[in-house]
Amino acid sequence: MIDAAGKRHTRREDRGEAWVAAQVALLLLFVAAPRWEGPWPAEYRKLGRRVGASIALAGAALMVPGLRQLGRHLTALPKPGPDAVLVQDGAYGIVRHPLYSGATLVLLGGGLATARLSRVGLALGALAFFDAKARREERWLVEKFPEYGAYRLHVRKLIPLLY
Repeated sequence: MIDAAGKRHTRREDRGEAWVAAQVALLLLFVAAPRWEGPWPAEYRKLGRRVGASIALAGAALMVPGLRQLGRHLTALPKPGPDAVLVQDGAYGIVRHPLYSGATLVLLGGGLATARLSRVGLALGALAFFDAKARREERWLVEKFPEYGAYRLHVRKLIPLLY
C-alpha cells in the first residue's frame, strides 16, 4: 500500500492479535468481577467450593497435558506458526481445543468456588468467546493442515462427547 506521501507500507498479517487482547481482557474481568449478589447461604458456599474445585481441577487436568503436548510450538496467537505441528492425540484426542476447554472449566470452577455469580456468568461468556475463537483458528488450521478436516470429524470441539 502506498500512502499520500508516496511511501510504501505493507499491511501486517493478521495472526489473531485481537483475539489474544480480548482473552486477556476477559481474564482481567474475571479477576476483578464484582459481587452482584449478597453472600450465598453457607451450605451453597460449601457446595460451591467443593464442586468448583473439582471443575477447576478437571480444567487444569485438560490444560496441562495440552500445554505439554504443544511444547515449543505453543503460541498465544491462534494462527499456527510456520513450524506448527498438528497434535491429534492425548488431550487433543479428547477435544480439539483442550486449552480453551480447560480455561473455561477453570473459570467456571473459580466462579463457583468463590461464590460469585458474576464470575460464573463470565465463565459462560468465556465458553462463547472460546467457541468463536476456535472457529476462527480452525479456518487457519484447515488451510495449514489438510488432514485437519478428518480430525474434526471424530474429535469434539470443546466439550467431550457433546460439542
